[in-house]
Amino acid sequence: MAPRMFSRRTGLAIAAGCFLFSALAAANVRPGDMSVSQIEEQLQNCPLVESLNQHKQSTAPETASLTSQIFAVLFPGSPAVNALLATLYISGPPNFLLALCPPNIDPSSLSVMVAFAVGGLLGDTLFHLLPEIFLGEDSPDHVSFVMVEPNKNLLLGLGIMVGFFTFVAMDKTLRIATGGEGGHDHSHGHSHTEVSTASTSGAETGKAGDLKQRKSNTKSSDSVSTPENEEKEINPSVKLGGYLNLIADFTHNITDGLALSSSFYASPTLGATTTVAVFFHEIPHEVGDFALLIQSGFSKRKAMGAQFVTAIGAFLGTCIGIAVQEFGGNGTVLEDAPASGIWGTSLTWGDMLLPFTAGTFLYVGTVAVIPELLETGKDKGAEVRKTITQFLAIALGAGIMLAISWH
Repeated sequence: MAPRMFSRRTGLAIAAGCFLFSALAAANVRPGDMSVSQIEEQLQNCPLVESLNQHKQSTAPETASLTSQIFAVLFPGSPAVNALLATLYISGPPNFLLALCPPNIDPSSLSVMVAFAVGGLLGDTLFHLLPEIFLGEDSPDHVSFVMVEPNKNLLLGLGIMVGFFTFVAMDKTLRIATGGEGGHDHSHGHSHTEVSTASTSGAETGKAGDLKQRKSNTKSSDSVSTPENEEKEINPSVKLGGYLNLIADFTHNITDGLALSSSFYASPTLGATTTVAVFFHEIPHEVGDFALLIQSGFSKRKAMGAQFVTAIGAFLGTCIGIAVQEFGGNGTVLEDAPASGIWGTSLTWGDMLLPFTAGTFLYVGTVAVIPELLETGKDKGAEVRKTITQFLAIALGAGIMLAISWH
């Protein structure tokens, strides 16, 4: 009988609504004079809803899942404290891993790791962020109702689009600044184009004096190995790309911080899953940036230092997100006043951070990375094996996000 009760949500909502309006009529209270939280509180007093709550509590597992226990240990504080802790988790370990990376690492070798990160980002967006944005977080103690109000979903969709095209504008700006050789695309496929362009142009200009170049290379083999001389031979456009990449990385980290803060204010579970998705994305992201900086003439120590500096952007974004949530509202309204928010809806500016970050995640997981995964070589057999591996990595990343959400 209980499962059938849950399968008839429409009938229950109508019955609960009839109970609510009859109770309000008896108390001479108009629904328009109530806030969303007050309406939700009145609905919880409905006998049908109370029976659903009892069923939910009786069928709930007695012990928390392993992932819930781990998340409780990693994030034990308030939303602001948990957001700062999450920023520390996603900024510290990936940057320290750079000490283990060889200076001559090829970003193309990260394709499987990038594919895994894509699955995690898209999984977090589709399984966690978007349901949370439009439906809200499920409560472990009671059933929840979704009240549709005019234009609210339109504003949430607008927030997603603004986040998406913010990254489109940033990528386009960087492509213009680098002369069309590629912007900051998180997969760092542009680094290959820039380096190969520089090496090709160098080869063409040196055809006439090939023998002379060989002799000069033989005589100065020791001096060429020094970082100073290597930096002098870096193509100016490649070096410019390295510095522009630092700016883009700093901006990207700000959006990561915004994502973490907005997700933790939405719910602890959403914050934890977003942290996992961002963490897995940051590893190939930071390694790819590290390789690009090395190719741009940075020494290993300077490249690591630059990456730590860009990590400040994540903390800056987190602090901005916390400030917006605390002072701009995070979905709460006054108990004695009706909802009054953006353009006549119950949304506050704090509520718009989560759609914005969902839009940026969609861009990073699709436009910024998918083109690299679509690149193919001439060896069909190798490309088929590579493609299968990449799809398995995507499925694994998305599967982890699905499993966390399911439990």
